[in-house]
Amino acid sequence: MNSAEPFVLNAPLRILYQDEHIVAIDKPSGMLVHRSFLDKHETVFVMQTLRDQIDRHVFPVHRLDRPTSGVLVFALSSEVARLLGAQQEKQLWRKYYLAVVRGFLPQGGELDYPLKEELDKIADKFSRDDKAPQQAITRYQPLQQVELPIPVSKYPAARYSLVALQPLTGRKHQLRRHLAHLRYPIVGDTSHGDGKHNALFKQHFNCRRLLLIAKQLQLSHPVTAETLQFSAGLNELEPLFSQFGWPVDEVYYQQQFAELFMEEKWQK
Repeated sequence: MNSAEPFVLNAPLRILYQDEHIVAIDKPSGMLVHRSFLDKHETVFVMQTLRDQIDRHVFPVHRLDRPTSGVLVFALSSEVARLLGAQQEKQLWRKYYLAVVRGFLPQGGELDYPLKEELDKIADKFSRDDKAPQQAITRYQPLQQVELPIPVSKYPAARYSLVALQPLTGRKHQLRRHLAHLRYPIVGDTSHGDGKHNALFKQHFNCRRLLLIAKQLQLSHPVTAETLQFSAGLNELEPLFSQFGWPVDEVYYQQQFAELFMEEKWQK
């Protein structure tokens, strides 16, 4: 989606879970979580839309970038928001993403690569730009590959991988920047990606979004302590995955996340 084009919501937000304390939704790609003076032309936002949809005030506890789709959780009271915030500070949430990247990623690993804070020229014009890079850790595992008989750049064919990701820290644009550092940028990333491959997806698949999904989130209920797991859909990317011969079954991705990111496998 072009950032100059206002977002249009064609259906109610998909609610993944709701009780008296929290609500989880499947955020569409291209939708801002809340109002921002950086996008003054926008009139549709997750917070206001969800508030009107469930007739309850909602409290944000984490965020997803505008172009990223997937699981987004809100508290339904300030106290629950505080409890969820405390969980995040202790890094108790388990987040799993899917990304389509340029090239055949040969193997998985854990990238511990500090990131310097990205500052916006307008929103952060009074912020210091001399802060030391912050620790950023991402685990990644290739799931699927596809080679398309479409010339791109100097190559006769285009190659892509579907990658499962687990960020252990929450830096701004961490997954985009880490995959770009590995030289496997996410398709559709206009800041850190490859313009030729972004253009290929627009031209051949009419796909104009960032191919990054916050697919699954695991957390402890802030009141009952029950373990909750929310899963977002592939949504408008499902036909693309089918065309590539990649799984679209939800169970497949739940199994992959559980097996590939089992903590015992990553103990050094």
